[in-house]
Amino acid sequence: MSGFSAEGLAKVSEVLAGYVERGEVAGAVALLYRHGELAHADAVGWRDRAAQLPMQRDTLFRIASMTKPITAVAALTLVDEGLIGLHDPIDRWLPELADRKVLRDIDGSPDDVVPAERPITLEDLLTYRLGLGWGRSSLAPQLFALTADPIASAIGVANTEQLTPDEWLRRVGELPLIAQPGTLWRYHTASDILGILISRVTGQPLETALRERVLTPLGMTDTGFVVPESKRDRLSVLYGPDFTELDRPATTGWGRQPLFPSGGAGLVSTADDYARFARMLLNGGELDGVRVLSAELVAALGTDYLTPEQHAAPPFNPPLGQTIWADQGFGYGVKIQTAPGTGVPSVGTLSWPGGLGTDWYADPDKDLVALLLVQSANIIIAAEWRSPLGDDFLTTVYAALED
Repeated sequence: MSGFSAEGLAKVSEVLAGYVERGEVAGAVALLYRHGELAHADAVGWRDRAAQLPMQRDTLFRIASMTKPITAVAALTLVDEGLIGLHDPIDRWLPELADRKVLRDIDGSPDDVVPAERPITLEDLLTYRLGLGWGRSSLAPQLFALTADPIASAIGVANTEQLTPDEWLRRVGELPLIAQPGTLWRYHTASDILGILISRVTGQPLETALRERVLTPLGMTDTGFVVPESKRDRLSVLYGPDFTELDRPATTGWGRQPLFPSGGAGLVSTADDYARFARMLLNGGELDGVRVLSAELVAALGTDYLTPEQHAAPPFNPPLGQTIWADQGFGYGVKIQTAPGTGVPSVGTLSWPGGLGTDWYADPDKDLVALLLVQSANIIIAAEWRSPLGDDFLTTVYAALED
């Protein structure tokens, strides 16, 4: 018993189909799980609009920042094993980030600095409070230019360089922090650093570590940094404004091993694969009898660590995300619904979207996992949908609940 009404689920399909019919998105895949069982699946529109190739449930999507929660969970498995502690300084593994200097003024000169009051810890990385990242600061252009391919090319990041992980981290280490560790939330950069940390602690390439610790135990066989030739026809076209094609399956940037696998935005996945990841979190770190993460660390992941001051401070330049922390908080690589807001989703719901049009929600109160995947650059910016599609989907899903 899913606890959804048949009429309500039909409305979910109708809403998604409407966005395709009106030409607002090329296509979409949606999955709903309730009480651990599949309640609803939709595949509407096109994975290739020009060629009229239909979207399918197993279509591959560039999940962009939905990579971040997977990277966070992989890092937490190191804590479970005792290889690193949450409050351990990362200097031992990442000496490039030791002995930091900090801008005296977040918008000031990189030469006007003071010493860091303490080292950066693993928890600082997990909560995006290491003192570096995308968002408002005088270093924002340099940090954004360090976006790794293939996503950098797909979204048109200017002045990017092809750097190995070690070269990239050396470049980051040349910059001062924009704030003292633990005091300020800033986006993205922490997850790429986490990927390097995981690799160095395990002595493995990041993809190997992710596969052994998260992907294989969860049966996420379609998730990785590369789309092999045998799966290329399942990859959706990535669209920009007016259905300009930013990345095509035949010539995709995800067709070869990246020089720097991005723990912040590099993965490709499917709705079914990511649903298994979300269900594992909802189930306290275990799925189908396989434990990926301790229940204690899953609870820690879903705790809001932002201070009242951090909740009140918009991390991005206007008009982006100015109220992102009004009714949400941030745990370890995920945001948490902290106040009722519009009542959708429930307080305690975990999520974090991908800027190329992918989003997921794990709602412990309703025992619900919901995923909506499209492939449209800039439809989600600063963790907020720029289209009513996201809100319409969630509102319709919750309206369909009968219990």
